[in-house]
Amino acid sequence: MKGESQIIERLNEALFLELGAVNQYWVHFRLLEDWGYTKLAKKERAESIEEMHHADRLIARIIFLEGHPNLQSVAPLRIGQNVKEVLESDLAGEYDARTAYKRSREICHEVGDYVTMKLFEDLLADEEGHIDFLETQLDLLASIGEEKYGQLNADPANEAE
Repeated sequence: MKGESQIIERLNEALFLELGAVNQYWVHFRLLEDWGYTKLAKKERAESIEEMHHADRLIARIIFLEGHPNLQSVAPLRIGQNVKEVLESDLAGEYDARTAYKRSREICHEVGDYVTMKLFEDLLADEEGHIDFLETQLDLLASIGEEKYGQLNADPANEAE
């Protein structure tokens, strides 16, 4: 089924963002794991994999609409140098995605592509969940401090792998 070119462009823009998120969350997973924030590291790993599933859904839709998924371009990574910067960097990426997906949803509605609109709504719901989690973590970090936050996010030595 031949899709509207502007819809394929929006899907590729979303793919650009998701591919960057996959990589950013994965690097943050490895950094947090190295710093001893093992619980938060596991969450970052899961987020990276979820973003990979988002990218897969976008690729499938682009191909269905007879477009060409662009995997050559990836959103620039924002890599944090400490736990606060990791959370802030991830939050900035999620804000970017939310803004893009809201606009994409509107364009899909305007051209009558309700299936792609639903895809963007699904992605938007996931990104808003990520935003809520990250905002909560930043609030918690600010209220209890980095040392206590680190203790909350570290597995006891006998549970570490």
